[in-house]
Amino acid sequence: MFGDLSQQQIEEVLQSQIIGRLGCHADGVTYIVPVSYAYDGEYIYGRTKEGMKINMMRKNREVCFEVDVMQNMANWQSVIAWGEFEELTQEPGRQMALKKLNDRVLPMVTSATTKLYEEWPFAPNNLQTITGIVYRVRLKKKTGRFENNAVPSFLGWG
Repeated sequence: MFGDLSQQQIEEVLQSQIIGRLGCHADGVTYIVPVSYAYDGEYIYGRTKEGMKINMMRKNREVCFEVDVMQNMANWQSVIAWGEFEELTQEPGRQMALKKLNDRVLPMVTSATTKLYEEWPFAPNNLQTITGIVYRVRLKKKTGRFENNAVPSFLGWG
């Protein structure tokens, strides 16, 4: 069965994940890239380096964000949201965003892109020592879809 996610289900999907896909568009080019994020009910927060996505979002602040929860090919949820990029260069906004990113629950085996600092999971005494570009996207519109099909238990997926 296919259907639309409720607003509560959309929020649960956004809260439950740490990797999403950020889409941006500038100068006739569309770019979609996976990002590590934190979500607080209004904004997604991220940290990155200088590069194509930041350059594009500085030119065109309107972005799209997508997250999936995939149990298997017959049971999934997907959320798409549209919002506006904002670079956080001043305190206390930058520090608040880093705290939200730091407070995420990450898997023990994780990549350098999800870690904010070398000593992870041990937090630095001062979050201001964390380098990189910190940003947030205020999500203005959200939509979600799902598929939910019974999978035979003999396949070991149910």
